[in-house]
Amino acid sequence: MTILAVSNLSKSFGGLHALSDVSFTVAQGEIVGLIGPNGAGKSTLFSTLMGLHRPNGGAVELAGRPVAGRKPHVIAAMGMTKTFQNVSLFTESSVLDNVLIGGLLHSGVAEARAEAMACLRRVGLTDIADRAAGSLSFPERARVEVARALCTRPKLLLLDEVMAALNTAEMDDLLGLIRQLRGEGLTLLVVEHHMRAIMSVCDRVLVLNFGKLIADGSPADIARDPDVVRAYLGREYAE
Repeated sequence: MTILAVSNLSKSFGGLHALSDVSFTVAQGEIVGLIGPNGAGKSTLFSTLMGLHRPNGGAVELAGRPVAGRKPHVIAAMGMTKTFQNVSLFTESSVLDNVLIGGLLHSGVAEARAEAMACLRRVGLTDIADRAAGSLSFPERARVEVARALCTRPKLLLLDEVMAALNTAEMDDLLGLIRQLRGEGLTLLVVEHHMRAIMSVCDRVLVLNFGKLIADGSPADIARDPDVVRAYLGREYAE
């Protein structure tokens, strides 16, 4: 079953074509990676999918329902949400209170609090639920950001560079969490610069370059694609 269908999506900022006729699908239960050089359009694509930018053309459907041009909170309520590359928590509030904010999309405070604890359990953070968010390490903050997104009850979760600034062990822990979430039935679209992480966890990889989708395939196929190697990966992946 196709959960996300993107057809000829375009977005311009003045004379800059940030996205040009981008089309792809994501099947339910897939982990799909999104890679490309800086300025390729990855963040613009995520923001356009989530309604933070209005597209200039094209269509986006979530589980068969059109979402292009809708407001972000409406899209989140329909089942698609994203984490943010620059994690922004309410530093003086507790971890639990930061996460329950996501639950307020669907529930009252009491139910959202219970759901937030369940989401913290999913990401392994129940032991720090009462700590101030400002006291957390970066890996802990990243997990809180994931928990808050999960609290919106997504069908499709867009992860925007959640592994930035993590060491190898921390990255492995987060990859384990991503696999766990897929095992629980979640579909994920992941932007990441750590190629070995992307290649190890994703079923498929999409490649953007100058706003155009230049490749869509398995990690092995992407690693051998001469256009991708030339635009982004470098020779080490082709050898």
